[in-house]
Amino acid sequence: MHPEIISNNPGNCPKCGMNLVIKNSNHIGLVKYLPLIIIIGMIFLAAVILGFKNYLTLHFFISDIIYYFMTGFFLVFSGFKLIDLRGFARGYADYDLLAKHVFAYGYVYPFIELFFGLVMLFGLVTPWLLWSEFAIMAFSGIGVVIKLLKQEPFQCVCLGTFLKAPLTNITLIEDFGMAGLALAMLLIGFK
Repeated sequence: MHPEIISNNPGNCPKCGMNLVIKNSNHIGLVKYLPLIIIIGMIFLAAVILGFKNYLTLHFFISDIIYYFMTGFFLVFSGFKLIDLRGFARGYADYDLLAKHVFAYGYVYPFIELFFGLVMLFGLVTPWLLWSEFAIMAFSGIGVVIKLLKQEPFQCVCLGTFLKAPLTNITLIEDFGMAGLALAMLLIGFK
């Protein structure tokens, strides 16, 4: 993410710790995304199993799987952000529209995601909650889109500073994906 760092040998960026990649390489490799794939895969697997459990009791709705996935996603992703809250706040301020101007928002944001996950875990899903999730996640995604359109380099911290994978484009999936799921829950209904 720091194109000014050049090395003749493999290693890590001294600024952000990410693995150095071959200049002009379009293929970063699936291996670097493996931790993210496993994390999202486990959340999805848990959501499907819980949804199947509901299916066995004849109380299944597609919104159940979406609900379980969103709950797990908010809890797990907020947890990764909380591992290094200071590092997350610094990275988030680089691309989030509000955190750029109100640095403290970067410290608050993981707790907002945690709140969303806990409220959903308790089964207190309301239209107000889903509209809040939609608005906050979509707003966060707008900052990423602006950075990408300007072609400005930045390090996504959607999984905090814990995962050193190149997640710049992945954060679009996180932000707009969760906003889309919240909207889907509003449109198809929820428990």
